[in-house]
Amino acid sequence: MHIVQPGSEFDVLRENNKIAHENYRDMKAHGIRSVDFMGSIGAGKTALIIEIAKRLRAKGVRVCAIAGDVTGVDDYRRFEESGLDAFNCNTGHECHLDANLVRKSLSEIDLDAYDAVLVENVGNLVCPADFPLGTDYRVVVVSTTEGDDMVRKHHDIFLHSDIAILNKMDIADAVGVDPEVILGDYRKLTGGLKEMYTCSVRTGDGIDKIIEALGF
Repeated sequence: MHIVQPGSEFDVLRENNKIAHENYRDMKAHGIRSVDFMGSIGAGKTALIIEIAKRLRAKGVRVCAIAGDVTGVDDYRRFEESGLDAFNCNTGHECHLDANLVRKSLSEIDLDAYDAVLVENVGNLVCPADFPLGTDYRVVVVSTTEGDDMVRKHHDIFLHSDIAILNKMDIADAVGVDPEVILGDYRKLTGGLKEMYTCSVRTGDGIDKIIEALGF
């Protein structure tokens, strides 16, 4: 049994936040806008990043992506095949990226060559909430295919995110999910102070509004 010593968890989070601030300062020094995309496996993070990057590149924004996964290169390859410059970042066994892993990835990137860095976090709705990476925005992506209880089950990640996105709106009826339930839960959780954006990567609906919300 692993026993956490008093204060050790706090020290880990404090060190992560310190490195996250360093990441933020480094990217700002190079004029980079950055986004951390969090969400469960199958929410559509990879496809959303590819679509956002495609539209940004069409406007002349120089974009690269960091593909975060426990193991493998599947998402990294999808980014590369789409024409997006990408860097793979495996955690080995951790269920989330942390600021230090992102710092190592940033050390491999010519930051002067890009205007935007889009980070795909490990597929998980729990662990990433506690580990900011130093990005301008933290985004949580859920989809209609995950059911209507995502917000009710995972308060922390929605409260720790700047922007929430409900993806796969085009198949909500097919999977028997009422998006208004999810949107209503989010309004209750946030006191109506933040909007949950809806989109469908497959149809393209809602993507431009998300890009605008991210300040691009």
